[in-house]
Amino acid sequence: MREILVHVPFRGTIRERSVEPYVHLLKNLRGRRRVKGVLFDISSPGGEVVASTDLFLAVRRLNAALPVFASIGGVGASGGYLAAIGARKVYAYPESQVGSIGVVYPHLAVRDLLRRLGISVELVHVGEHKDAYSGYRPLTDEEREKAQAVAEDDYDQFVRAVAEARHRPLEEVRALATGEVWSGLRARTLGLVDALGDREEALEDLARTVGVPSRKTVRLTPPRPFWARLLDGGGGFSTAISGRLTEAVEDVLLDLGGPEARR
Repeated sequence: MREILVHVPFRGTIRERSVEPYVHLLKNLRGRRRVKGVLFDISSPGGEVVASTDLFLAVRRLNAALPVFASIGGVGASGGYLAAIGARKVYAYPESQVGSIGVVYPHLAVRDLLRRLGISVELVHVGEHKDAYSGYRPLTDEEREKAQAVAEDDYDQFVRAVAEARHRPLEEVRALATGEVWSGLRARTLGLVDALGDREEALEDLARTVGVPSRKTVRLTPPRPFWARLLDGGGGFSTAISGRLTEAVEDVLLDLGGPEARR
């Protein structure tokens, strides 16, 4: 039986739709006897809270079955950092942007703008606060306090996950959980990552750890949906443009879809 390493790259904002195929892929790797180690190669500014947690848990559960090393690329912030620390060892470039341990709860109120444009919006609803997060009106003081409480709950869960994964006292991590972003160099000093280096160095370290040559590495990504392949239309410049356009449209639609804390 030929033993192999697997390289799994993840790029971009963490959304439920984008994460689900990766969760499935990482789960399937747990049962592959030929796979002796996985390099989880991530560059992400974060995203939705639950999707970030799903990706973190998928990496952590795979790491319980076989060694997983993480390599942070240009950015491993917020939910992107959370996903990386599910691994056994975390690498970052000295220039990587690392950290942003915190939660933001965006609320965009467009009522005044719509009035200036002569657009009238009427929301028929049942339930005192049902329209609170519609994006139409500002929040009341009571609604703002409730949103803050939700964000604080999510923040506490984030801090606890980092403390457990990095084997650090809770209050020590809380002191770092200011939402700040550090360079990979500084993150190594703070104990947020284990080592500095590029993804090739991380892969070589993984290869030495499990005793499988790095040349026996297979790069795996989830199968792309048919609609995404259809939009690409054959690759090249059109592929890049259509991919960015699709992501932009998804981001707008998801952000307008209702309240959701972001990591």
